[in-house]
Amino acid sequence: MVTSAAVAAERVGPAFSVDGMLLAREKTRQAIQDISALIEPGMVEEEAVELAKKTLVNSGMALSWHPTRVRFGINTIKPMKHASVPGVVLQENDIFFLDIAPRVQAWEGDGGASFTVGKNTEYERCARDAEKLFHEVRHAWTRDKLTGQALYAFADGKARSMGWELNFDLPGHRVSDFPHAAIYTGSLAEFEASPSAMRWILEIHVRDPKGRFGAFFEDMLLSDDYYA
Repeated sequence: MVTSAAVAAERVGPAFSVDGMLLAREKTRQAIQDISALIEPGMVEEEAVELAKKTLVNSGMALSWHPTRVRFGINTIKPMKHASVPGVVLQENDIFFLDIAPRVQAWEGDGGASFTVGKNTEYERCARDAEKLFHEVRHAWTRDKLTGQALYAFADGKARSMGWELNFDLPGHRVSDFPHAAIYTGSLAEFEASPSAMRWILEIHVRDPKGRFGAFFEDMLLSDDYYA
């Protein structure tokens, strides 16, 4: 049974549009690829953040409801609400991730992904597993209609089986026509119903148990049809 609280949590604003939300998602995913292609060893993290902002603005998107984030090396273990260690330089063999939340006209985008430079098998596996775990959780949602709470419990168990720890400080959230915070501010990990498509961002942040590095992947919660 879907409760009134769940219905309220999934309501949308007056400008909501499926086509608009998908356009924002498409532009967000493209921007992630565009920004990542510009980041290279020797760059300071703060420089990469400014580069990311410039790329978003030049793509016609507005910097939106949370800061544009690029995290290098040791900063990849930090929760998003914690500031990076300043002055971290991307090394020849390193890991980094992006977390962007641009706005396209009336609609929110939100996306993140991890990348590696050079050669480090642990970093490569971590980046690969963050995205793999995202899709395993998404498949569990599609197949079993799990609640938001159950999805993150599932993610936690899967992350441990892969040899990582899941960061519960990134528990997923609503997405909508801007601003979603006027509609609902609770997390996906707290949601007591099976979440609807086109309403939620699934966040996966896995970390090395020794606290050396991490990887991040997030995207809108959607069915397989949207993942070619």
